[in-house]
Amino acid sequence: MGLIKVAIADDHKLFRKGVILSLRPYTNIKFVQEADNGQDLIDGLPEHQPDVVLMDLRMPLKDGIDTTKYITKTYPQMYVLALTMFEDERFVSHMMEIGANGYLLKSADPQEIKQAILEVINKGYYLNNFVNRILLKKSHNRSKTVPTLNSETPISDRERDVLKYICMEYTAQEIAQKLDVSPRTVEAIKDRLMERFGTKNTAGLVFYVVKNNLIE
Repeated sequence: MGLIKVAIADDHKLFRKGVILSLRPYTNIKFVQEADNGQDLIDGLPEHQPDVVLMDLRMPLKDGIDTTKYITKTYPQMYVLALTMFEDERFVSHMMEIGANGYLLKSADPQEIKQAILEVINKGYYLNNFVNRILLKKSHNRSKTVPTLNSETPISDRERDVLKYICMEYTAQEIAQKLDVSPRTVEAIKDRLMERFGTKNTAGLVFYVVKNNLIE
């Protein structure tokens, strides 16, 4: 893995500097941009082109939600990790649905932030215990609905297998080996499912699958 370029947007300068300083020991992570609001971040993206953005939610001028929407539309190759004090599950759900690749609380230690950055680069998403609890809660509430025999199967067996392995955090190459298909086929299935479910990335796909109880 080469050098990972990171940007951080947070209107609290001391917190920004603290995050940057705490990750300094990890020499494969380099902060190339910092901003105190979403608009400043957006203005600097063409020049700095970060791989990962650490995104606060409440900021002046342009908040983290609107900024995430802009990034996922304009720079789909960039990964967004929410880094916020908001523990409300509604924020978690909304951020994942608009394209964020993970959700971290500001109480996270540097090791977890580093792990999240590495995992979004390798897998396209990062789901910690906090987010997983919300997913399981939503899945449990969803499972209480009465099933109907008239509903069509939303996914094929092959698509279900791919989704299962994606949720188990296997890479496309590993999934291809398990299913005896090419990695390109796996990616094509994943892209098709993302388009069908209206998700923007792998994190959103996993979130949708668990939330809607599509696999056991």
